[in-house]
Amino acid sequence: MKDKGSDPRVQRTRRLLQQSLGKLLESKKFEDISVQDIADEATVNRATFYDHYDDRFSLLECMIASRFHELLAEREVQFDGTCGAKLHAMVLALCDYLASLPGVAEGRRTEPHMESAIIAVLREILLEGLKRHAAEKCVAPEIVAAAASWAMYGAAREWAQTPGRCPAGEIAGTVAGLVAPILGVGEAAAQ
Repeated sequence: MKDKGSDPRVQRTRRLLQQSLGKLLESKKFEDISVQDIADEATVNRATFYDHYDDRFSLLECMIASRFHELLAEREVQFDGTCGAKLHAMVLALCDYLASLPGVAEGRRTEPHMESAIIAVLREILLEGLKRHAAEKCVAPEIVAAAASWAMYGAAREWAQTPGRCPAGEIAGTVAGLVAPILGVGEAAAQ
């Protein structure tokens, strides 16, 4: 049986729904966007929306994950659980991603749903790397990944909302240096 997610029509519809939500977020708060708004923007019906996503929150998380994963892939960044330079590159990508979100550069907070979606993506990436290179630790990798993802996101968000902020590369080195001990990776190489 063919995996529904690998069907090109399914992928196209999901991409269309994600793009529609992204376009709506340029002018509206997430709380003000309904499933019907998303379906209308995508020129599909509500039933089609629900064929692909449980609700608008799951669509938001998928959209955030897709965009962040695309950015990491473009930069050929993959956290392997051991390399400080890769951690630095991941934090730099996070900073650039946050700075690109509508309103963040102007000092507006990211919406709570977006925050949780970004943190979930970071946690997933970190957890994959930690599990690949599991060392004998008394703390579960899930807890380590959760702590590190919140720390990375919080520091990067604070940076993104700071007027007259330092360059992304500079803060990425600082944040990676702060987070490296949590993850148990070597010194984060400032680049």
